[in-house]
Amino acid sequence: MATADSVQGVDDVRRGAAGGSVSSVLTWQGERCEESGKESSRQGKGVRVFRCEECNRQFNQLAHLKKHMRTHTGEKPYRCEECSKQFSQMGNLKSHMRTHTGEKPYTCEECSRRFSHSIALNNHKLTHTGEKPYRCKVCSKSFRQLGHLNKHMLTHTGEKPYRCEECSRQFGVLGALKKHMRTHTGEKPYRCEECNRRFSRSAHLKLHMQTHTGEKPYNCEECSKQFRQLSNLKSHMRTHTGEKPYKCEECSKKCSQLSHLKAHMRTHTGEKPYKCEECSKQFGLLGTLKTHMRTHTGEKPYRCEECSRQFRQQGDLKKHMQTHTGDKPYKCEECSKQFGLLGNLKTHMRTHTGEKPYKCEGCGKQSSTLSNLKSHMKTHRKQVQQK
Repeated sequence: MATADSVQGVDDVRRGAAGGSVSSVLTWQGERCEESGKESSRQGKGVRVFRCEECNRQFNQLAHLKKHMRTHTGEKPYRCEECSKQFSQMGNLKSHMRTHTGEKPYTCEECSRRFSHSIALNNHKLTHTGEKPYRCKVCSKSFRQLGHLNKHMLTHTGEKPYRCEECSRQFGVLGALKKHMRTHTGEKPYRCEECNRRFSRSAHLKLHMQTHTGEKPYNCEECSKQFRQLSNLKSHMRTHTGEKPYKCEECSKKCSQLSHLKAHMRTHTGEKPYKCEECSKQFGLLGTLKTHMRTHTGEKPYRCEECSRQFRQQGDLKKHMQTHTGDKPYKCEECSKQFGLLGNLKTHMRTHTGEKPYKCEGCGKQSSTLSNLKSHMKTHRKQVQQK
């Protein structure tokens, strides 16, 4: 609540604006607005200003100073009724509410993509212009957003000032710590209005919403394949460039994606963390377990639109489709033989290179394909059975 002093101060501002010359500044101290003899740069215009006692910042309206004071006091009087998150300003609460309502009032004139915040639209427009106005002085890398540059700078300084009190993990930015804390609290403040599924991060909700809308905004310029996430497009681009930045320290095999390297490492460690509850069979990959479960459920979710035949795996459907199209887009540069699948081309290339990456742990024999190794392993099992 404003005191009589602060109300009087507003009247003083009005009188000053009318043309009177003043020689003092109104200083906000807690609940009071006091007059001091300090000069202000705005005094020449005949207007008194309101000054923050904490940081000396000045404002021409008392309401603006009050809002500013919350950055010092931490006061957040505006609360979201959906998720109980609190805000220091009503405008911020209104913007936040769009994460619950899904409202996107801002539209890009270039591609018609919609956004819930004007700043998000402005940042998106830079993807059309290619403009990256924020540049790192250390390595010259450029960024579209100042926040991205600030985060990047931490890779040079290594600074991580924000620490989780639960597990002592440290973070470079406060927002990352707040998101991390939800892994401890289980809080999921973002809800999908289509299916009521809840998420701990707004970005996860946005990605999930695309499963309802079918939106895939990221397009590969090489093959026109579309993706929901920019990171998926970047990973896909490596299938065209051949880039494999992730290397196995055990056998020097290179992978195009970090997840592929992690999965590959289990071939060395023998780790199989995913277990089938039906038959107790264990797997190195969650995706492999999910596919295996269909042998129990009988589910065949992938259907050929040509002949209605159904398959348990998407890869099997893709292979089958080539019986209709005859498409063989992968060509061997050594002998010009063509293949319908990239994996088949890679396997074929070993006939030229002599590579045999699959090794039998029993006798050391090496094979060029996993299927050949499995066939070989049966000879050992038969020998054990005969004994």
